Amino acid sequence: MPLIDSTMTLLILWAVLGYLIGSIPFGMIVARVMGLGNLRQIGSGNIGATNVLRTGNKPAAALTLLFDAGKGAVAVLLARVLAGEDAAQIAALTAFLGHCFPIWLGFKGGKGVATFLGLWLALDWRVGVACCLTWLVAALIWRISSVGALAAAALSTTWIMVLTNGSTFILGIALTLLVYWRHSANLARIKAGTEPKIGKS
Repeated sequence: MPLIDSTMTLLILWAVLGYLIGSIPFGMIVARVMGLGNLRQIGSGNIGATNVLRTGNKPAAALTLLFDAGKGAVAVLLARVLAGEDAAQIAALTAFLGHCFPIWLGFKGGKGVATFLGLWLALDWRVGVACCLTWLVAALIWRISSVGALAAAALSTTWIMVLTNGSTFILGIALTLLVYWRHSANLARIKAGTEPKIGKS
């Protein structure tokens, strides 16, 4: 029983730490440091790299993308090294939730695409690379960032089954559903033909 209790305590600890790491609003921080203003008053009001790009500052958008992906990867890698694979998967999920619902911003965060890609690169680099390439190909074809994100999320479970032993399949389903939920407004705009193209200010 003590072993079960200590294991559960450790998993809960990494769930919290993963959330806190994921909730760091790097888009807001980068925009403020680089003098771009308040992201809430720019474009879609989102805190992610796509909205930072709408300021016209490509280096700031690249930094936001890197940091948002990095926090997902860091949460996974730290949990794996210090507490094992189960903790890594839990930290991955809560890091994604932290980005989408950060306590520091009244639980109103981003869509989580960069964090999604970063955590998959850390969980299994093969799945991560496949998701990144899926995003890139879809975004290049349609010139719409959200289409790339939705394609990457939709195919992530396929990549899990094709490229791995399937141990992250349940996590993959959960993350895919969350990505689609966070992009519900984008889906409506895509259907209506009003979703903005990449780089549109």
